[in-house]
Amino acid sequence: MTLHCQQCNTVLGDSLGVCGEIKCMDSILCLRVTDDVVVSDNKELGQKGEMANCIYSSIKCRGCRSPVGKVIHSSPSHLAMIRSIFLLYKANVSCYILTSSSMVNASTLTFDLRGFTHSMSEVRQQFEAQLDQMSHIKSRLADRSVNSQLSVNRS
Repeated sequence: MTLHCQQCNTVLGDSLGVCGEIKCMDSILCLRVTDDVVVSDNKELGQKGEMANCIYSSIKCRGCRSPVGKVIHSSPSHLAMIRSIFLLYKANVSCYILTSSSMVNASTLTFDLRGFTHSMSEVRQQFEAQLDQMSHIKSRLADRSVNSQLSVNRS
């Protein structure tokens, strides 16, 4: 899936950069975005709602200059986990779904991702499988080395 500016369809990011959503701000959380997302040099102070006492920068689409989200630089502790993460406003983003070749509004989708512990379990299983395979190869190489030494000694 790719994320696009709803105004001009400029690509803002893709599903590899998405790390979830924050429902109370109706925003997609992204670790990475394209170079077509411009972070404002101006810092703003949130006055009300979820953004109260947060210092953030607005982010805009490079193509049409439309606001597409924000980056929080400083926040109260309850928002600490989203500091320095790109927050793309779902209302200003369209998504191109590769599997169906269709464009939909981001607000119609959920961006919940599976848990980190599940991913770590998968990585551990893959690592252990590769370790077993390497151990098997090592033992086969050791057997060949012993067999070739025996052949040399017999001659």
